[in-house]
Amino acid sequence: MLNRVLLVGRMATDPELKYTPSGVAVATFRVAVDRNRANAQGERETDFIDIVTWRQNAEFAANYLNKGRLVSVDGRLQVRTWQTQEGQRRKTVEVVADSVQGLDRPKEGAGGGHPAAAPDPGPGPDDDPPAGDDPFADQ
Repeated sequence: MLNRVLLVGRMATDPELKYTPSGVAVATFRVAVDRNRANAQGERETDFIDIVTWRQNAEFAANYLNKGRLVSVDGRLQVRTWQTQEGQRRKTVEVVADSVQGLDRPKEGAGGGHPAAAPDPGPGPDDDPPAGDDPFADQ
């Protein structure tokens, strides 16, 4: 079986960097990806896809990427469910990124001269985040 996602799009939000109680970095952001075909009105539609990345990739995204940048995201699709404080069950679909790369040059004063990608020496694509370190537990 294969669960692989490769996206190229623009950062729709600035990355939000958090740390788990054990100190592991996790960043979340959204990428806007245009669809290949126009709709019935002749307009191109855009999908906004939630991205989660861990460890060095999270710190790289938070430090060197920002809204509007063209990025490449390579990872896997994940469906996550949780229960609200009111007892309602919620579900979200997101990409857990193994690799995040900036594909364009940053604008002046926005972290210029930094590398376009950061290697992630952390766990492989089938590894889950550290046990008990759910950054989404408060949702």
